[in-house]
Amino acid sequence: MHNRFKPQSEYSKNVLTLMTGSTLSQAIPIAISPILTRIYTPEDFGLYAVYIAIITILGTIVSGRYELAIMLPKKDEDAINIFALGLVITICLTVLTTILVITFNDYIVNLSNNQKMKYWLYIVPVSVFLMGCYNLLIYFNNRLKNFNKISNMFIFKASASAVVQLSLGCIKTGTTGLISGQIFSQLMADIHLSIIIFRNKILLSKINKPKMIEMAKRYRDFPKYSVLAILANKLSYQLTNIIVSAIYSITTLGYYAHVQRVLGLPSSLIGTSIGRVFIHEASKEKQNTGKAIQTFKSTMKKLILIGLPIFAFLFMIVEDLFAFVFGEPWRIAGEYAQIVIPFFFVQFIISSISSTETIMEKQNLDLLFNIAILAGSMIVIVVSSSFGFKIFLINWAIVISLLYVIYGFVLMKMADGKI
Repeated sequence: MHNRFKPQSEYSKNVLTLMTGSTLSQAIPIAISPILTRIYTPEDFGLYAVYIAIITILGTIVSGRYELAIMLPKKDEDAINIFALGLVITICLTVLTTILVITFNDYIVNLSNNQKMKYWLYIVPVSVFLMGCYNLLIYFNNRLKNFNKISNMFIFKASASAVVQLSLGCIKTGTTGLISGQIFSQLMADIHLSIIIFRNKILLSKINKPKMIEMAKRYRDFPKYSVLAILANKLSYQLTNIIVSAIYSITTLGYYAHVQRVLGLPSSLIGTSIGRVFIHEASKEKQNTGKAIQTFKSTMKKLILIGLPIFAFLFMIVEDLFAFVFGEPWRIAGEYAQIVIPFFFVQFIISSISSTETIMEKQNLDLLFNIAILAGSMIVIVVSSSFGFKIFLINWAIVISLLYVIYGFVLMKMADGKI
């Protein structure tokens, strides 16, 4: 009887540990947001959103997506060689990014219709490298079940970002304060997560070139399919942000970027934590049974029960909430938020269990889904570009929500071994 309930108890404990860290880390930016919206302008947030869009697109693929394979081998020796492989790829692609930024700086600035990005583009490779390392470190610490360390890192990272953004914001540095906070906090997080790995000399001694090549071949589907999949996924959102700034205005993007940040909190606070434990538990179920359907269903139920009341309540009060918390000028952001809340609810559920395709090694289906998301986003932009921003948001939320619901059913079939 004890063994029967132990896995569920451990699952809940791990979720709670990560949720605690995520909650506290997200409480920090929430607490300072009313200050940030009063010392930074919507234009500052818009420019910051463009920078984040660029580094997110590049940072998520810079390690070749080999971080996703770190959880899969039974031996830690194989996992550390996957980690090393990802780090080598990250370094190489960061160098390539640096060359491209230097060579095509003016072209990128003119294409984005944003001259203020000219000098910030030179900092992009730094953020891309730090993000690539962060992805690898998160997955390896997750494999080692260092949930406490990951939880503490969330708090530490948020605190570092808050201190820098508030300090520089008070002396009116504009977007410099926002971007500097992001870079500094990412660096501190990487250092925090790397300590336990680099202290393990025995494990590090297992790294060797032949084994890295073996792992590269064994898990070649990750760069083959997952790179294109995540690239399509990030382009569908981040490229949309860049286009919004060009078609409408950088200020409009500033308002909408703040909406994305606030409505993304449930996913950051709860969904990401559940998702990290889900991939761990679902991987074990798959190793034992060849399926992951039981973990999938139980996780889906938790997400619906948690998310539905949160997003329903937000839908009713969000416009007045934005005006009250962030200042009356931000009421328009509340209007945007109400339009896209149904989408964020659907995304909260499906994104948290999207690692099913990784666990079942069906990255080709994930690629098709993300191509559909990208295509849907671009079609909506083309159709809605001559209308107002609100019409664009309505059309976009409907189309992308439907695609997510369809993919949710596909993931369930996948977890049950029927695809």
